[in-house]
Amino acid sequence: MTARSIAGRSLHPVALGCMNLSHAYGRPPDRGDAVRLIHAALAAGHDHFDTAALYGFGANEELLGEALAGRRHDIFLASKCGMAGVDGRRVIDGRPATITATVDASLTRLRTDHLDLLYLHRRDFGVPIADSVGAMARLVEAGKVRAIGLSEVSAATLRAAHAVHPIAAVQSEYSLWSRDVELGVLDACAEIGAALVAFSPMGRGLLSGAITATTQFQPGDIRAGMPRFQGAALAANAALAARLAALAASAGISAGQLCLAWVLSRGAHVHALPGTTSAAHMAQNHAAAGVAVAATVLDAAATLFAGAVTGERYPATTYAEIDTERL
Repeated sequence: MTARSIAGRSLHPVALGCMNLSHAYGRPPDRGDAVRLIHAALAAGHDHFDTAALYGFGANEELLGEALAGRRHDIFLASKCGMAGVDGRRVIDGRPATITATVDASLTRLRTDHLDLLYLHRRDFGVPIADSVGAMARLVEAGKVRAIGLSEVSAATLRAAHAVHPIAAVQSEYSLWSRDVELGVLDACAEIGAALVAFSPMGRGLLSGAITATTQFQPGDIRAGMPRFQGAALAANAALAARLAALAASAGISAGQLCLAWVLSRGAHVHALPGTTSAAHMAQNHAAAGVAVAATVLDAAATLFAGAVTGERYPATTYAEIDTERL
């Protein structure tokens, strides 16, 4: 598959999401193992790495700063502001002064003088979107950021932000079982020339088979609080994933590669952002961009999940923090 662009930069279509090396899915890997995974990703040809101030409350950015030392010029580096850890708690804060301070701290942790892409991790409903985006635009003017993006927003918010400063990318959950972006953001991105960067393209591990009906989540794993991963819903969704695995096997690929191929087939402006702690899975994911999958297989995969997923992707408290459209 040919390269795809973000903010005029030609990139491999499959990026590496680094969140779970420090955050969110239970106990993270040993730091040495995490550094080795990032080095393996570089060797495999990964050129787009994604982190955030929130992940590990700064630890993930520190990890990338260490692992990418000496290779900064080889990669496209994205991070996020507007949501961070404050006194041990996750806090959404889109005030201009906070955004500026967050980015300065991120640059220090990442050992770099600029970010290739800065996302507003979450919209702060107490701050006009124009104010938050305006602060990010000033960071572009200062040379600390090359391009800006948004995360988990509606098409209306995207257009309002784009009127203040060009938006290069929107990062949102998009997969065979999470298709909310098709209600507006996917097309809006294409209209304004922005990339759609699809996080959790393998359903946070369930669609690839890493999570099953019998999985017991570790303390601190955010999936334990998500309706799709609880009780009968998890069992029903795992049964769908088993059928997906059989479909992928019939095509001679892994379930994860089928998930990525489907996401990438949704438009030339779509990038996939899987995360993993496994070097073998990382290599499979990277190779998925070059896997030819018949349209009939892609259509069968989409049909399998159409109207069949059990449970919401987020609990009500999380939905209150985002303004994405909802199916």
